[in-house]
Amino acid sequence: MSAGTPQDDAAAAVLYVCADRGILMPDLAAERAEEEGHAFAEQHRLTITEVITDEYGEPDPARRTGWQRVRKLAQAGTVAAVLVRWPAAIAPEAAHEVRHRETNWLQEHGVRVRYTWAPLAEAGGEVR
Repeated sequence: MSAGTPQDDAAAAVLYVCADRGILMPDLAAERAEEEGHAFAEQHRLTITEVITDEYGEPDPARRTGWQRVRKLAQAGTVAAVLVRWPAAIAPEAAHEVRHRETNWLQEHGVRVRYTWAPLAEAGGEVR
C-alpha cells in the first residue's frame, strides 16, 4: 500500500447517526449526534470522510441501509473508525447481543468504534 491511502490513515472516520425522532423537535437528536461527532473528531484528530444516517427503529443494524454502508466501508479498508453517539445508535439495549456482534465484526476488520456522547467520550469513547 502507498502512503496516504485511507487504510493507512488512522484518522479516516465515518460518522454514523441513527437517532430517535422526537415529536416536538424531530431533528434535534440527529443534529446533536452530528454536532458531537464533529467535535469529537476534531478533538481526537480524526477526519470524517462520510456522514451516514439511518432512521431509528430497526433493532438489527445489519438490516439498515446506512449501517450496511458502514460495513462496506470497513470491509473495503477505507475507514479506520466509526463514530457513534452512543451504543443504542448501533442497537438498543434489548438487542445488545446484536450490537456486540457488529462492534466485534468492525474490530475484526481493524475498525475502531468510538462513542462521541460526552460521558462516554471522556475516556476516549472507545469500545473495548
